[in-house]
Amino acid sequence: MAAPHTEPVELHERAMDNLQYIRRTLERAGSFTAVPGMGGVAMGMVALLAARLAVLQHGAGGWLAVWALAAVVAMAIGIAGAALKSRRFQIPLFSGPGRKFIAGFVPALLAGAVLTAVFYRAGISGFLPGVWLLLYGAAVLSGGWASVRVVPIMGACFMFVGTVALMLPGWNDLLLPVGFGGLHLIFGTVIAVKYGG
Repeated sequence: MAAPHTEPVELHERAMDNLQYIRRTLERAGSFTAVPGMGGVAMGMVALLAARLAVLQHGAGGWLAVWALAAVVAMAIGIAGAALKSRRFQIPLFSGPGRKFIAGFVPALLAGAVLTAVFYRAGISGFLPGVWLLLYGAAVLSGGWASVRVVPIMGACFMFVGTVALMLPGWNDLLLPVGFGGLHLIFGTVIAVKYGG
């Protein structure tokens, strides 16, 4: 009778190393699916509220303060929504695709912050809505290449509305809520329904 054949421990360890390598490769090649749909809807509602409050301000400083506060609140909602969605689907938020999304998203936002300070100091805040929409769209489009297909489309739509706002600065009070409010509501709903929240 032959004794049962036992596999060496080294084979098991090598197999585990291979599985970890495959998992890391798939993470890097995958898409960032933690873009929060319901968070996007909430961000759109924040923008609609900000638009209503901003038109009540008597100067550019008050108008800018309302929109700056709205941006901070919306960013917090987006980050919290992405963290909750990634936890629910058990996908690390800072996985390969998550890092790619952030690397594509952040530079355009930083450029928008710098241009906001420069334009406001120069007294030409009428172009800020177009700059914000255009650069936010560029951030979403760039980061969105590491995400599901609808995200870069959303970025392109923001860029289009931003371009219109730069060409027609007299329409800012309409185009800001259409962009940050309407587009977030529409695309947030699509993402929530099609990609699980």
